[in-house]
Amino acid sequence: MTRLTPMTEADHKLVSDAVAAAEAHSAGEIVTIVTPRSDGYRDIALAWSALVAFLALAALEIAPGFYLALVERLLGLWAHEWTPRAVLGLALAVAALKFGGTWLILRFTPLGLWLTPRRIRNARVRDRALTCFRVGAESRTSGRTGVLIYLSLAEHRAEIIADAAIASKVSPETWGHAMKAMLDPLRQGRMAEGMAAAVAEVGKVLALHFPRAEGDINELPDRLIEV
Repeated sequence: MTRLTPMTEADHKLVSDAVAAAEAHSAGEIVTIVTPRSDGYRDIALAWSALVAFLALAALEIAPGFYLALVERLLGLWAHEWTPRAVLGLALAVAALKFGGTWLILRFTPLGLWLTPRRIRNARVRDRALTCFRVGAESRTSGRTGVLIYLSLAEHRAEIIADAAIASKVSPETWGHAMKAMLDPLRQGRMAEGMAAAVAEVGKVLALHFPRAEGDINELPDRLIEV
């Protein structure tokens, strides 16, 4: 998938107009959210940092003579006699440096995300999408006819979340069609067009099962949300 970039004002307008057009024929609400990243993955960075620190200690244990001689050369020591206390202090210092260095690298570079298993990334995106849906749509639509289209840029993953009222009326394949309409443009880097296409497909589903009636009001803003 092509690298995705933050939304421009034109992108916002394209998606927002698509939402307004889709909701004009339905009593349902469509919420669109884009986020740079769904999770900080701090626990993953901690796990990798602890592993690197452990491996450093294991290496010192397996070949202590090699590493002690290396430290002596680096520090310019001559025939240095290592006491147990000094060896332990060196081990702790090496472990702390390895842990801290790995933590910083994984927290502030794309490497941390790359080292996170895909299963975990997908689960975190799904969890964040569900949270956004509950806060931004489900709890604020009196008719319980809300659908969230959620895109997480760093993970290159999209989710479509529907509430019970509409989910009970359509098959999972229906949302698959909307997802396909979104993913094809996304793979080419056309993020706004992809979301607008998904909005149009979702709008058709909502219009079929929850057609707009006289007196229906627009309960949620039509604008694209960046979080």
